[in-house]
Amino acid sequence: MIRSLLILCFAGFLASTVQASSPLNFVFILTDDLGGTDLGCYGSSFYETPNIDKLAHDGVKFTHSYSACTVCSPTRAALMTGRYPATLHLTDWIAGHNRPAARLKIPDWQLSLPHDVPTLPQALHTAGYVSCAIGKWHLGDDGPEKYGFDTAIANNGKGQPATYFSPYKNPQLPDGPPGEFLTDRLTSEAEKFIEQNKDRPFFVYLPHYAVHQPIAGKPEVVEKYKGRVSPNDPQHNPVYAALIQSVDDSVGRLRAKVEQLGLTDRTVFVLTSDNGGLTLGQTTYNIGMRAEKGSAYEGGVRVPAIALVPGVTHAGTVCETPIISNDWSSTLLDLAGAKPLEGCQGVSLAPLLRGESLAARPLFWHYPHYHPGGATPYSAVLDDGWRLVEFFEDNHAELYHLTEDPMEKNDLAAAQPQKTAELRARLKAWRESVGAQLPTPNPNYDPAKDAAGGKKTKPEQ
Repeated sequence: MIRSLLILCFAGFLASTVQASSPLNFVFILTDDLGGTDLGCYGSSFYETPNIDKLAHDGVKFTHSYSACTVCSPTRAALMTGRYPATLHLTDWIAGHNRPAARLKIPDWQLSLPHDVPTLPQALHTAGYVSCAIGKWHLGDDGPEKYGFDTAIANNGKGQPATYFSPYKNPQLPDGPPGEFLTDRLTSEAEKFIEQNKDRPFFVYLPHYAVHQPIAGKPEVVEKYKGRVSPNDPQHNPVYAALIQSVDDSVGRLRAKVEQLGLTDRTVFVLTSDNGGLTLGQTTYNIGMRAEKGSAYEGGVRVPAIALVPGVTHAGTVCETPIISNDWSSTLLDLAGAKPLEGCQGVSLAPLLRGESLAARPLFWHYPHYHPGGATPYSAVLDDGWRLVEFFEDNHAELYHLTEDPMEKNDLAAAQPQKTAELRARLKAWRESVGAQLPTPNPNYDPAKDAAGGKKTKPEQ
């Protein structure tokens, strides 16, 4: 009996020693424009996402996950650096939406990720990781290799693909067989990188071009969804549904590849989005949220987020704690046992992944720009369920209590002057602390000329 117990104890000690000596791998999947309710596990009854739903079932689903910005480039910068876009002065999609006759003149902001800011891949490289960025970069003229990635594939320098079908017209991605689908191809490149580096710790950053415009899907998948369209379902775009399914297929393939290589017990999966869903042209519908990508409201910044960490996360966990894009670099470095990034303004989500709590904190947004999705220059703060949005054109503020009013229908600014003043002061102090750039009065303001420029026409390119 004693001998058996000793053997079992030694086996347990050996297993823990092996686990401790085997660093975690990371597969970070960033979707583009995927709305907060565009997945089955987030309430969609039209889009089919069985693989992503299983990822949520096996790990942690965050119900109050936020992108760092209402558009893509700033969020991507926040993911790479752990800093708020306002701190980086990279506050709009590159190269931004031009409104020369608008009431306010936008600041002279950064059109690329600064090189003097430490990045997540650089820190992981120091910790012994090999890394690869596969897909959309959209952080300026310099590609991912200039910021610490060992390899980069398919970065076309733009915010969207020329096409989802080969030939891709992408100088950084050799064409595949005619008709090959881009999401499938990027997944194949990720599988190849994982196979080549299975014996060393790796970081796969897979920023899919999907589900950004131009909306496209494999014909047979589009036809499947055409047969499921219901006029009673606000989500009913069969082509968009097919594009979402391509991302879901990607998740399934990558989890299967990791399992095939015997890496399941030490490979972390994270899936999230860079901003809220696009409703322009009935692309999608953000169920239960106000507005869309490019707006100042929840529909512009609420996004899905799912994490699976072997030996840490408990299957089926649902976390309601608000989190933001800046947090992910701290989280991955914490899980890797690496030093946090200098100047990082996010926090590690490891306690939440373990089922523990995280200290309460406010979250902030700063967008001193105009966008066809509806945004005029604004800042916002979320604190203890209260969300205040401050608009710079006329200096008015709107206040919502998201717990009671998730659709942001009832502006409580006038009814709650003390709370409004408190949050405005906190927002102002935060802007000053991070050196946020502010818009200024535009000497060329012309309401008549600006009318056309302010129309909601098309999304970022």
